[in-house]
Amino acid sequence: MPAIISAVLFFIAFLINAADISTHDAFTSTHVMLLGLTVPALHMAGVGTGWSVRGRRR
Repeated sequence: MPAIISAVLFFIAFLINAADISTHDAFTSTHVMLLGLTVPALHMAGVGTGWSVRGRRR
């Protein structure tokens, strides 16, 4: 799932860059690309993976 989110963010960054769309300074293609890199980094760090409760085995 994080890979799909990252791919979408990279595609949006590509469109902003390729179409030379002028956006607000806080929403540039570089910032969207960095968000795309942040998503898998957070996933690999364990954020959003959830807690698993292990019961006792008898």
